[in-house]
Amino acid sequence: MATVYFYEKPGCINNTRQKQMLTAAGHQVIARNLLTEPWQKECLRAFFGSEPVHQWFNYSAPAVKNGALDPNQISEEQALALMLKDPLLIRRPLMQVGDVRVAGFDQHKVHHWIGLTEILGADLESCPRSSEPEPHACLSSATEK
Repeated sequence: MATVYFYEKPGCINNTRQKQMLTAAGHQVIARNLLTEPWQKECLRAFFGSEPVHQWFNYSAPAVKNGALDPNQISEEQALALMLKDPLLIRRPLMQVGDVRVAGFDQHKVHHWIGLTEILGADLESCPRSSEPEPHACLSSATEK
């Protein structure tokens, strides 16, 4: 089974469910606080792969939810700059297994990537809670912090 570095917002109900699903499938989950991680632009960018910029965003983030920020109108550079300042904007969880990094928890994609024992019918990507952002490293695939 895989060792999954799992960047979450502590207290998010869905992040807790996602970690439980990974653990139930036999994966070792190493949880990290997405909000306090000292992100660097290049490292953060690696989690989004070829996904369009608007899919990098957490649509439950206050700035997106209240309409102050439209992810469909943001460039890649703008998105990364905003996310470095306000990590609540980052779609979560961010997960890393070896050199592979992904954003979000599409259950079918996760199952095909590393395996899950069950796929739930519920939306496990939108965290129903919100809180104030905290201050915010990039995990090298070769070294653990």
